[in-house]
Amino acid sequence: MGQTLTYRVETHRLAAPFRISGYVFEASDVVVVELDDGQHRGRGEAAGVYYLRDEAPQMVEQLEANRSAIEACESREALRQLLPAGGARNAIDCAMWELEALRTGTPAYRLAGVDTPRPLVTTFTLGADDPDVMAEGARKYAGAKAIKIKLTGTLQLDIARVRAIREARPDVWLGVDANQGFGKHDLPALVQAMGEQKVSLIEQPLPRGNEADLEGFQSPIPIAADESALSLADVPGLVGRFDVVNIKLDKCGGLTEALLIADEARRLGIRVMVGNMVGTSWAMAPAFILGQFCDFVDLDGPTFLKEDRVPGVDYEAGQIWCSDDVWGTPAAVLAA
Repeated sequence: MGQTLTYRVETHRLAAPFRISGYVFEASDVVVVELDDGQHRGRGEAAGVYYLRDEAPQMVEQLEANRSAIEACESREALRQLLPAGGARNAIDCAMWELEALRTGTPAYRLAGVDTPRPLVTTFTLGADDPDVMAEGARKYAGAKAIKIKLTGTLQLDIARVRAIREARPDVWLGVDANQGFGKHDLPALVQAMGEQKVSLIEQPLPRGNEADLEGFQSPIPIAADESALSLADVPGLVGRFDVVNIKLDKCGGLTEALLIADEARRLGIRVMVGNMVGTSWAMAPAFILGQFCDFVDLDGPTFLKEDRVPGVDYEAGQIWCSDDVWGTPAAVLAA
């Protein structure tokens, strides 16, 4: 069944600069894809993977180079063979999910095996800054039940940041994200300090490629793979090194592969997390479906934007909720 591909690049400004280890973000460029079969139109949004140089220009080049094959592609599984993991495939895959939902009259979440979605507790992320500034940011997240703290790999400053946030918010679940900022020699001190502040998750402490340095390392705090786990092929290599895998649709190439990763991780005894690049509600909606199967949820991307889409996902009482009218639900279901 043929379909017509269109796409556009959108720039969404952040409300304030956002800093992580090695990067400062002021805007998010996303590629929005639409697939039209003459009767229905499916949408997908992708931000790509900045640290792999998988950004809007590269995604557009990939889409254009494969236009004919994409327009003739008959299934999401065929798409996995056609395009490599990354933002371009994510956008097309999500558009195919919505198109299938519209064609069949079945919400995308039911196609994924979810009978009734539930609101999900999500982390709200604090970009790296001075400890006092981050503590104030934590206080402003008054309704948050979970906060994720961006670290920069400067151990003593990072410890001061976490300590200030814990003092400001003794009530919340805390996780930290190092974004590959530390070395193997930092691990014992990092884990000890995070344990003292009742941190519940340490994400990607070491650079991608250094996964073997975690072999045999005993941590009382679960360690999550982010940059170390891009696609399904990376999951077996996490065993004995990581406790959690952070699945992002932009990394793995869409909801189809994300669900496969979740199944394989569970089979191997690894817990599952859903994360996001900064994007709008059209990117959060398919990730929200994946989140129904996850132990940890980090889907706060739209909260960093000056403006989100309308209608968009809702954030209330520390939770994210994606209503039927955002993405992936046929009009007949909405009207019922």
